[in-house]
Amino acid sequence: MLRLPRELRDAFKEPLGPVTTDADDLLERIAETRAIYADGKRGAAAPLVAVGDVVTYHLMNAGRNPDVALVDGRTEREAVDAEIARALAASDDRRIAVENPPGELSRELLAALMEAIEDPDPTVIEVDGEEDLAALPALAAAPLGSSVVYGQPGEGMVHAPVTETTQRDARELLGQFEGDVERAFEILGVDSGSSENE
Repeated sequence: MLRLPRELRDAFKEPLGPVTTDADDLLERIAETRAIYADGKRGAAAPLVAVGDVVTYHLMNAGRNPDVALVDGRTEREAVDAEIARALAASDDRRIAVENPPGELSRELLAALMEAIEDPDPTVIEVDGEEDLAALPALAAAPLGSSVVYGQPGEGMVHAPVTETTQRDARELLGQFEGDVERAFEILGVDSGSSENE
């Protein structure tokens, strides 16, 4: 459905938020983000979305299962180690299997992401292919006050809070992808280039 254009690749090298290797510090940041928007309906549903097996594993070990986890069994193009694979497989969260080629965002992945964000029960999206780009539609579509966490190779875990600014920026970036951008925004239930409050 959407493909990352070659000229946009550099835009994904810089982290979309602060980077940490400390899961407890990360959980504090997530709680702070949610608290900012905890004024009625906006803070009522502010899921934690984890993109990647290692990030999901670290959050679980710190005592916080993500509300939405996207995993593909790999980290930095290599299979995750057996301990991580076992821990993630042991979770009894609802699971959705999707296909998503590298460098793309499939219709299946976007639809599953929205379904999982809207579901109050934790959901694991098992990706056959690659989930690396999923942080962008998660930022674009998750309610304000949510948090998207993903791995920054060789550095740690990135906390990307869903704010008016990050939501708008994510939508603007998605709007530059190749493919059926209009349909992708429809699946995500958002308007291009705008935030939830506009």
